[in-house]
Amino acid sequence: MKDNKEYKKLPMALDIEDAVISVTMNDTRAPDILFETIRTERAFYRPENQLLFTAMFELYSRSEPIDLLTVSEKLRQMKKLEAAGGDFHLIALAQKVTSSAHMEYHCRILLQKYLKRCIIQMNNQIIGLAFDDSNDVFDILDSYQKQFDRIVDITQRGRRTVSFPEALENLKREVERLSDNSEDVPLVGVTTGFKSTDKHTGGYRPGNLVILAARPGMGKTSKVLKTAIGNLKRGVPVGIISLEMSMDELAARLVAIDTSFHLKQLRKIGFKKLEYFKTYDSHSKRMSAYPLYVNDSGVGDLTEVVIQAKAWKRSENIGLLIIDYLQLMGDREITSGKREQVISAISRRLKLLAKELEIPIIALSQLSREVERRGGSKRPHLSDLRDSGAIEQDADIVEFIYRPGYYKADMDPKDYGDVNQKRLDLGANVEINYAKFRGGSTRTILMKWVGDKTKFLCVDDENDTAEYIDDEKTVFDAE
Repeated sequence: MKDNKEYKKLPMALDIEDAVISVTMNDTRAPDILFETIRTERAFYRPENQLLFTAMFELYSRSEPIDLLTVSEKLRQMKKLEAAGGDFHLIALAQKVTSSAHMEYHCRILLQKYLKRCIIQMNNQIIGLAFDDSNDVFDILDSYQKQFDRIVDITQRGRRTVSFPEALENLKREVERLSDNSEDVPLVGVTTGFKSTDKHTGGYRPGNLVILAARPGMGKTSKVLKTAIGNLKRGVPVGIISLEMSMDELAARLVAIDTSFHLKQLRKIGFKKLEYFKTYDSHSKRMSAYPLYVNDSGVGDLTEVVIQAKAWKRSENIGLLIIDYLQLMGDREITSGKREQVISAISRRLKLLAKELEIPIIALSQLSREVERRGGSKRPHLSDLRDSGAIEQDADIVEFIYRPGYYKADMDPKDYGDVNQKRLDLGANVEINYAKFRGGSTRTILMKWVGDKTKFLCVDDENDTAEYIDDEKTVFDAE
């Protein structure tokens, strides 16, 4: 047994450890509480208690009774009875506490002490790696993130799962939100930025992985920035990981979408009148209050994306994460194999990240060039998702953008129902195709694309307009 002085070096609660072991051998309700909260023997600091926990867990996993005699016999079978202190030590422990009244509270204390020890150990290892000049800093960050994630996983295991009655209450609250007449379109998640798609989806829900896919030039970035603005105006913090555009480029797009300026003014020709600068300053002051966070470093390693997303969630409580775009990401842990395997691993990790952070993640995606080679309509299909069929499998929602005008084709009224016919009459010229919607129906919704503002308009929403600061309307068609 270790000297008592050594026990003081790290966080621990030895009396509580003994009490938890004692209660587990005396009260039939205690094992359920113990093993629901603690899943590892390392939560106990005393080596003897670690062995006792292991023996009791083996009994519990086989639905065998746990008491002084069964634990002693199990330790004999494991040839660990003497290492655990022998029968005399077991008898002394069993006589300490017999009631499980405070069992859960005591288990939580042990878990906290264990987590503190893990944090101390982790930081000692990271400090050692940081002092070694031969170590790459990104490898150190990767190691730190993985160890931190393991610690977080321990806390997740200790949480009680939602019961069925609680799930029913949660569902009732969701129905109440949907039934609330205070909003024109009730939401159960963050807004899509468009009245018509909010009505169809109820918004993007926490834990959703949304794939927004199209060929280059169709407007993927523009559409997702309209979604970002819709949420920023509601006070929802938004994180954007931009692997292609700089912050300056994104800022110009956001201003063009959210004001009466068009993109050519902001990026090509400037303002014709000095008064426009006053208008710009007014918008700039308003938009500066948006809780928007952008990483435009262009480093798209999966681990770094996960680190950034978790940091934003902790510090800013982001409610939406946008990644532009999927095919520019990589995974340093996959050093060989086809690109399809890499993208599959990335899409799966993004789905797990959305669930872990309890926010929707929108990942932009390219489509295969086969769309361009296809005869007849260039309308995309799920099979056109570039590099991986796993994207379709992992995604909760897959949206396609299709602009017939891009291919010099007209919108054929025969392709759409009565509702969309009305949208055509209002100037709709682009399809938003929900090719996959887990928990909903697939559907095509028509919108209007305004090229010089790189902006999508919801023709169902009379407040969604594209007014101009002057008469300059030269088309600047860019994604």
